[in-house]
Amino acid sequence: MTIDVTPPISQLIKRNILIVDDHPFIIEGYKNAITRYNPKEYDFVIAQAHDCKSAYDLIVDEKTPQFDIAFLDISMPAYEEKNLFSGEDIAKLILQKMPNCKIILLTMYTELLKIKTIIRTINPNGLVIKNDLTFDELLFAFDKVMRSEKYYSQSVQKMLNQTPHNSIEIDQFDKQILFHLSKGIEVFAMPQYIPISLTAIEKRKINLKELLKIKSGSDEELVKEAKSKGLF
Repeated sequence: MTIDVTPPISQLIKRNILIVDDHPFIIEGYKNAITRYNPKEYDFVIAQAHDCKSAYDLIVDEKTPQFDIAFLDISMPAYEEKNLFSGEDIAKLILQKMPNCKIILLTMYTELLKIKTIIRTINPNGLVIKNDLTFDELLFAFDKVMRSEKYYSQSVQKMLNQTPHNSIEIDQFDKQILFHLSKGIEVFAMPQYIPISLTAIEKRKINLKELLKIKSGSDEELVKEAKSKGLF
């Protein structure tokens, strides 16, 4: 006779998880892995969002419980009204509202500059290049973070071991300038969206072109180069 020693649901350790990704099948993959992690010990309550707006609405809702771990894709549709342009911005919002939440960021970016910027500005508990991701890798990363350890995927570790060939770093205002340029918004109109003066915006755009060595001087080339380096 087999005896079921699984404790009742009321005795399991409850953990609230947030997953934000704009691809539903990826969310389902994460959920599948999470629910298989120590099912006799944990009861995972999983919330999900598919863009910056739905994530924002969930995070600021007073009825939303404090999240223990958040899985955030870096690239997702923006919520311009709240100056939320990526998973990095959602991570910052979570850390403001729920400072004890552990952040796992997932990205397709493989630029050293971008990876170093993420680590410097967010200091996530986990950082995974999606090309490294397998079911077992996700479970391993989740286990590390559950144990309050840092987890960087193999590609991240390799990049961090490289000798940096440049030290370009940009701030949130620079990112917003690049984002609005990519949307075709003229510089003279940007003070409507970015809380700095037109003169400051123009100076920052010139500095960005110098940093990225944009010889043509065109905004299109600036946006293209910045995207290739994962700056926004």
